Amino acid sequence: MAGTAQALKLGIPAGSLQEATAELFRRAGYKITFASRSYYPAIDDDEIDCMLIRAQEMARYVQDGVLDAGLTGYDWVVETGADVHEVAELVFSKVSRRPVRWVLCVPEDSPVRSVADLQGKRIATEAVGLTERFLQRHGVTAKVEFSWGATEVKPPKLADAIVEVTETGSSLRANNLRIVAEVLQSTTRLIANKQAWTDPWKRQKIEDISLMLRAAMAAEGKVGLMMNVPCERLKQVLSLLPALQQPTISNLSDESWVAVNTVLDESVVRHIIPRLKAAGARGIVEYPLSKVIE
Repeated sequence: MAGTAQALKLGIPAGSLQEATAELFRRAGYKITFASRSYYPAIDDDEIDCMLIRAQEMARYVQDGVLDAGLTGYDWVVETGADVHEVAELVFSKVSRRPVRWVLCVPEDSPVRSVADLQGKRIATEAVGLTERFLQRHGVTAKVEFSWGATEVKPPKLADAIVEVTETGSSLRANNLRIVAEVLQSTTRLIANKQAWTDPWKRQKIEDISLMLRAAMAAEGKVGLMMNVPCERLKQVLSLLPALQQPTISNLSDESWVAVNTVLDESVVRHIIPRLKAAGARGIVEYPLSKVIE
């Protein structure tokens, strides 16, 4: 725990997002260390106190002021109905950069083809509030039961349908389930307690964290590329670079050459470098990026 007079109480999601969150913070310049059987991770910033909280409970603790800020899924903010300030969307997850999806599923051989077909049926889910509001919007009344886990195996004996979270759909297919409708798309959010957000010191601290996390995410999959280019070849070299980029062009001591510096998607660099060399670029250097701040 921090030893300073003032510290920001920050919630780190325990469980599946824990390591991904720590890795994002590492790339943002913060080192978080987890100790076994401790709910208070160490962080190399004396102005931050970290606490491990389940993502499902994070928004409620932030709303109540137990935490000043925390990271959790948008789905759990909706599920709990927590009144919090959303600071930033952070699109990262266990498997991909795609949002996770809460979907309404039934067994492959179920006669259910639409949400309306679930009138009077039994639905199992961990997100009861989210599911009930979804059904209300569709004018459907069904029995929604909280599921403590292994939700995919409950149909058809224990439930007619489930509402479950998925990223790739592989677990649903493995359990012979068919998606009937999408209930919600969710990404990770940095949220803040509304009273903490009005405190100038805490707000600045939260905004600083947000900036660095977003900068680390913006750098993911990108690299820097610098090269020297003869002035008479500059137009040709620039035509090879992606149109949306705005390279920095600097003069060299030799007035017949310029230096070009740009940021590219890592996936395209291997195709572009040979063409840049053929166009006359020399001294081409690719370097990693840890943060990109717009």
